[in-house]
Amino acid sequence: MRDSAVEHHIYDGDIDQLVDFEHVEERIMLVPDTKATDRGVDPTPRIRIMWGQRLLDDLQAGRYRSLVCAVNAEDNSHGIIAQLADLLPTSQWNTETITSHAKHFVQARTITVVKYDMDAVEVFALLRPAEHEHLDLNDIAQGFQMITAMMHRRCERQPIASVSFLGANANRLLLEDGSEPSFESVLNTMYTAGFRGDVYTSPFMWSACRTGVFARYPFPESISRFREGGF
Repeated sequence: MRDSAVEHHIYDGDIDQLVDFEHVEERIMLVPDTKATDRGVDPTPRIRIMWGQRLLDDLQAGRYRSLVCAVNAEDNSHGIIAQLADLLPTSQWNTETITSHAKHFVQARTITVVKYDMDAVEVFALLRPAEHEHLDLNDIAQGFQMITAMMHRRCERQPIASVSFLGANANRLLLEDGSEPSFESVLNTMYTAGFRGDVYTSPFMWSACRTGVFARYPFPESISRFREGGF
């Protein structure tokens, strides 16, 4: 049997064996969700999970036409929506106008999708109900159902990316017990609502080196077997 690690190289030169990040904490272990021999088109539409890529860089580079994130009616100075507005040269939005615009759409009990046209990128921002102290999975479900409807037959809004809503400060996504839901729960909520775009993981998730992660959702059947205690 030929040693594929010797035959095939990742880097130029002879440094493959020297680029060893085994003891680096901020890393992930990406696991293929199909066999290498499965080269046909996957019949199941999936969410693509972006591990380690920088969302703002990709937005500035024009890789997406639309973005899904969160907004609030109090202060967005530390949110990605304000960072994006400052980054895009043709955007006419800033922190103050973003927040002021959101205040006009707050509803007492219903999630609202607030649109911000930043020229190069159209932002679909989830605005939590006034009676909610934070976002919950039901808010995410209702918001992504609306976004899916807004994307229907609107090719000019594709491709689309979304944040994971995990690890946020002002616009936290929490369960009833005050803890954050799992990433799988968030992906399932988005997927069930019809979303099929890309989802960018939060930087804190890049330290999940002891847990194998996949690049797409729904996850492979092997996850169900592991959940049941099998291999």
